[in-house]
Amino acid sequence: MGAELDAALLAARRGDSEGVTALWRALNPPLERYLAALVGQAAQDVASETWLQAARDVPGFRGDAHGFRVWLFRIARNRAVDEQRLEGRRREEPLGMRGDSGGAAPDAATVAEERLGTDRAMALIARLPKEQAEAVLLRSVAGLDARACGAILGKRPGAVRIAAMRGLRGLAAILEQEQEPETTQLSQAGRAPSRGAVSEVRE
Repeated sequence: MGAELDAALLAARRGDSEGVTALWRALNPPLERYLAALVGQAAQDVASETWLQAARDVPGFRGDAHGFRVWLFRIARNRAVDEQRLEGRRREEPLGMRGDSGGAAPDAATVAEERLGTDRAMALIARLPKEQAEAVLLRSVAGLDARACGAILGKRPGAVRIAAMRGLRGLAAILEQEQEPETTQLSQAGRAPSRGAVSEVRE
């Protein structure tokens, strides 16, 4: 995939529309999922604006496909911030899990997406504090390393790693909380009826 994206990027820099199309097919799905957590239903519009700017400016881009991915997501984030300002949709940071790193479900984002579907997974991630949600999305959904995420978010790689781990722990806790009612209902349904209940049935 890396070699294919490098070739597509080279073609796009030469002005070949097929190169831009190949980049779009590979990178737009994770881009829209990232934006969905930032701007909700406006994700597709913001993604379109992002690609318009990228297609316009890509001839002057210098770097490989990995660098292009970072550059693209940085454009998208700036566009998302502009959208939030225009629409007054700045989200208040929700209460979330704020434990230190270590110890719980390092693949919680993957589990959430596989078990609950993409829309549901995005809804769960959106319940995290903003910086944690962005770190999880960029690391787990966009597939970027901590250094690349830091370049997009304007943070040190170590801070990104901590935010991502806390976000994953938060997701694990949310999943556990949602499973508890189901477990309780099943255990209650499996209990034998009380003596009083049996006598009432007989009567």
